[in-house]
Amino acid sequence: MIRALTAFLLVLSLLPAPAAAWGRLGHRLVASLAWDGMTPAARAAALQLLEGEPDPTLAGIANWADDLRENDPDLGKRTSKWHYVNIAEDGCVYEQPRHCRNGDCVVEAIRAQTAILADTRRPKAERLQALKFVVHFVGDVHQPLHAGYGHDKGGNDFQVNLDDRGSNLHSLWDSGMLKNTGLDEPAYLVRLRAMPAPTLTPGKPLPPPSAAWAEASCAIVRQPGFYPARAKIGPDYLQAWRPVAEAQLRLAGAELAATLNAALARR
Repeated sequence: MIRALTAFLLVLSLLPAPAAAWGRLGHRLVASLAWDGMTPAARAAALQLLEGEPDPTLAGIANWADDLRENDPDLGKRTSKWHYVNIAEDGCVYEQPRHCRNGDCVVEAIRAQTAILADTRRPKAERLQALKFVVHFVGDVHQPLHAGYGHDKGGNDFQVNLDDRGSNLHSLWDSGMLKNTGLDEPAYLVRLRAMPAPTLTPGKPLPPPSAAWAEASCAIVRQPGFYPARAKIGPDYLQAWRPVAEAQLRLAGAELAATLNAALARR
């Protein structure tokens, strides 16, 4: 019995964990780009909240929400649905009653956590946690497959093979396309900062237009060729779609900056 349980646990340990939008590098890039666009007042307010953190920067907290799976499994489980929304089956049109029951999706999580962050009457610990969620979830919603199809779990069940290595489409978009460049974080920041400034979603920054962000990301998923015709993919797929991924990272940083500027300017 003990041997069987041990074997079972070993098998579980070998199973891949659910992919996280943009991977560690991507989320740090989004956070650093957001910092570029923040006002002095918003930066000062953020630094006050971040005081005492092991790495008191936006990039330093960018992956906190994914790390909950290991560091706080209970909170990680309760917030697991906050990382995505499945709307591609419905033409990329978001409807809260259909797609986000009880507020358990990335669209409503961004709205709720931004409201907490903007409320200076709340304790610092609550606002800091909200900041960590907002920084991460704005990155998540700009990864197209976090607003994609439910039937394949946002591309997690769609297998691909790149450079004779098996993976899935979600993982490829999270980190595979970025890592394939061979660029480290500072070099990738230079690359993204050199891109033209993105056009932000029209409307007021608060509440954040997270539904529009999700619908725009979803529209990318439905473009011809996003899902490759064959499992084995090569440089042509990367050349076609990496610029789209990089544009989404750049846009996420700008939208996050606008959101934080508005939320942290409130008194």
